[in-house]
Amino acid sequence: MQAAPVRATAIPSFTTALRAVESLLMSSGQRTARRNAWTSVLEDRRRAKDRVEAQRVLEQATSVRP
Repeated sequence: MQAAPVRATAIPSFTTALRAVESLLMSSGQRTARRNAWTSVLEDRRRAKDRVEAQRVLEQATSVRP
């Protein structure tokens, strides 16, 4: 049984391929704006998660009374 041949170059990831296409189609300003927008989306999601956690803690603190 023979082993499969080893590739000399790595296969690019989907993200790498997408960024290559993006760089061909968009100007650098558009790429920057798009990445900034995505960073904002991720930050909004993080803040929403933090708000839900804070609300849960507050509800637990107010519901536990002696």
